Amino acid sequence: LNKNLAQKWLMQAQVSPQAWQFCWALLSPDKVPEIQYFGASALHTKISRYWSDIPSDQYETLKTQLFSQIACFSSGSKMVLTRLCVALASLALNTMPEVWPGAVPEMVRVFQEEGGGVDGRARCLALLELLTVLPEEFQTSRMPQYRKGQVRGALGREWGSVCPLLQQLLRQGDSPGAVKSRVLRCLSSWVLLDVPLSESEGLVEDCFTALPDPELFDTAVEAIVNAISQPDSQRYVNTLLKLVPQVLSLQEQLREAVQNGDMETSHGICRIAVALGENHSRALLEQVEHWQGFLALVNMIMFCTGIPGHYPVNETTSSLTLTFWYTLQDDIMSFDCERQAVYLQVYRPVYFQLVDVLLHKAQFPSDQEYASWSSDEKEQFRIYRVDISDTLMYVYEMLGAELLSNLYEKLGRILTNTEQASSWQHTEALLYGFQSIAETIDVNYSDVIPGLIGLLLRININNVQLADTVMFTIGALAEWLADHPVMLSSVLPLVLQALGNPDLSISSVSTLKKICRECKYDLPPYASNIVAVSREVLSKQIHKTSQCMWLMQALGFLLSALHVEEILRNLHSLITPYIQQLEKLADETPNPSNKLAIIHILGLLSNLFTTLDISKQEDESGESTAPPVKTAPLPPGPNPVVVVLQQVFALIQTVLSKWLNDSQVVEAVCAIFEKSVKTLLHDFAPMVSQLSEMLGQMYSTIPQASALDLTRQMVHIFARETDHFPPIKALFDLVTSVTLSIFQQGPRDHPDIVDSFMQLQAQALKRKPDLFLSESLDVKAVFHCGLLSLKFPEAPTVKSTCLFFTELLPRCSDVPPVARVVQENGKLLLQAVLEAIGGGSSRSLMEQFAEVLFSLNKHCFPLLTVWLKEALQAQGFPSTRVTTEQKDTFTQQILRERVNKRRMKDIVKEFTLVCRGLHGTEYAAEYCL
Repeated sequence: LNKNLAQKWLMQAQVSPQAWQFCWALLSPDKVPEIQYFGASALHTKISRYWSDIPSDQYETLKTQLFSQIACFSSGSKMVLTRLCVALASLALNTMPEVWPGAVPEMVRVFQEEGGGVDGRARCLALLELLTVLPEEFQTSRMPQYRKGQVRGALGREWGSVCPLLQQLLRQGDSPGAVKSRVLRCLSSWVLLDVPLSESEGLVEDCFTALPDPELFDTAVEAIVNAISQPDSQRYVNTLLKLVPQVLSLQEQLREAVQNGDMETSHGICRIAVALGENHSRALLEQVEHWQGFLALVNMIMFCTGIPGHYPVNETTSSLTLTFWYTLQDDIMSFDCERQAVYLQVYRPVYFQLVDVLLHKAQFPSDQEYASWSSDEKEQFRIYRVDISDTLMYVYEMLGAELLSNLYEKLGRILTNTEQASSWQHTEALLYGFQSIAETIDVNYSDVIPGLIGLLLRININNVQLADTVMFTIGALAEWLADHPVMLSSVLPLVLQALGNPDLSISSVSTLKKICRECKYDLPPYASNIVAVSREVLSKQIHKTSQCMWLMQALGFLLSALHVEEILRNLHSLITPYIQQLEKLADETPNPSNKLAIIHILGLLSNLFTTLDISKQEDESGESTAPPVKTAPLPPGPNPVVVVLQQVFALIQTVLSKWLNDSQVVEAVCAIFEKSVKTLLHDFAPMVSQLSEMLGQMYSTIPQASALDLTRQMVHIFARETDHFPPIKALFDLVTSVTLSIFQQGPRDHPDIVDSFMQLQAQALKRKPDLFLSESLDVKAVFHCGLLSLKFPEAPTVKSTCLFFTELLPRCSDVPPVARVVQENGKLLLQAVLEAIGGGSSRSLMEQFAEVLFSLNKHCFPLLTVWLKEALQAQGFPSTRVTTEQKDTFTQQILRERVNKRRMKDIVKEFTLVCRGLHGTEYAAEYCL
């Protein structure tokens, strides 16, 4: 706490008028560096942020004092020296080009003069520090845009005097390493200003001579990469062409670094090659007469992509190169057909080589080596493989079907070669390549897929990673299998066998889910076997919860395509063990372990009912090219899901009666019905009455947000149906009445209930406004609940409440009770909205409040005219920062805007900034974008 207070006091001290006096005193030589640093920082703060406070006749004195202090500290504390340089840089930026036109030449002249007892090396380093921070301070300064342009131009003109100085210092044989290092840093800083590459050409070439020096290597790499990565540099093609041989000359140093395991050097050289290739591939491709030089650069980058060793343990370089291959491909494919054909002749073989290199890099290390990796290294390798997968998918756009044939031939060779056994890693990587492409690209036309499936069956799967990739590859081919169902009998046994292996949990379950979703109309012959294996796997509890849920979704897809009797028979065998378990758990005294078991079982049922949808049988079979025999005719009786729900309804009520206090169990129960309602829609009708009654009882006993969300779903689907309106109306009245009593007791502890309640009211107004005609519904009380909810600190609750009001106000015209309440209480709503705009609510919510204002203006215009005048007459409302004139302007703008909602939002955003004292600030500029 004391540290925070001290920090706050120091920040205030820096910006105080007295700072001008004490900061020079704090810089005196007898003070410790920390205090001197504070003095220098205070100077910088005053100059950079409060420049307008400084009288113009003091500029020269201030400049002289800063030069003097920098000279003093050039042999002193490095951190204080840097802060003083930043302060002088800020002064230079504020005064150039008008007041201090030759700022940089003067800096150079002052520091080159002998005197002050400071040795030449220290003066030189201080000058370089000053020249380095000058462009950096410009990048972070807060000057207006027009001024920024002026100063950028002035700085650009100063480069003419900085560049020769840097070149001289770098070429001088006796320049100390520290000076050369600072020169390189200074170049890095200036090139970020987009100084012309042609003017820096000699200096950038000199940077290459610094690369063999280990002390200078990192800063030289940074300088070269920054120089050639500037967007403007692509205009200087001749300079770029001169740089290509310079980069190629680094290949020997690169190979030596790789041989010696010097990762830092290989990484740095790779960065240079990639920067040149990635930023300028199009410009260099267009120089057709220099094609061999660029091809050599491409091959150098290929060497970096295929750098020996396993990422990320033995090397971290190859990942830098992947974006280059995207860029080169885009540039080649952007040429007209004729030129494209010429480039493809050269570069297609390069990209086929790239595929080989990437698949080699994607290979797992030996089992022993992989076991020694940390979990972080394994995760980085997984992400790296995903990046390779994305690259392969992109490369496919260029290489097309030939790439699949190429992979297929390679896989065929290694799997049928009886003389030389290949490693599982090699097989896995080739399959991974297939999977990468098949996952996102339609391979239905490919003639190699049947052969690939034949090869899959030949693989000796003796390793988890290989088995995973086999599974994912089959999953990627699910759509192909739907068009070639004859192959299902070959692959399903592999998937069902893998399902029993906990190590293959994610891959086997997700693959089965894909097959069941894509091929469900071809699976009836295999259904009983799939259900039996799944049931056994679930009973052994070998999969984690999320995989169990996926498996239930897979079974939902599978069962959707069967005859109703078969669905019910399979459901019975699948669910009965869980129902028995649930009955047993319902009898037990509630405790944490049986709670988890209950939630798990309810979750399994929810996920099964999410995908078990027989209504799609007709639609999908109509579109399918498959024979009509596949689909079962839709039966006249109740939906199988409804049959099961009716059978377990009493049991669920028993569970609820014991767990009503537990929001997670209530949520899990509501989820079963919510998922079922969403999937079945009107087929859920037989349960509306039963469920409405249960929901009412639940909510009356212990109100929970999940019950309101389910009620909203029911209102959405059934409120317009005459047969179901009575139970829905009774439920809506009941939950509204219960929630109103929560508001009377104090709703602050239940923001989730308030949020869900507002969403429910909005849905009712949208779907069935007649619900607000009920005599038992207190519309005025609901309106007042909305007013309270607008003042909640939770943003989602306020958003839902604004939605409620934007649905309510249009109903003034056709729902008399709503019209009466708005007429009598609408002014309170307006006041609440104005209070929020005035600073009572987060600025991120202003769009929602603007929508309420827009709705008031559109549907209650005569009343709003009076209310606005009355509300804004109050002194200091909605903020003490707004004048009467500003309020009048706001009123006129609001009343004028009845058509353009976007404009209303802009008016409100503008006014809220005025109310908060932020109008015209940089902060405001970002907010209004």
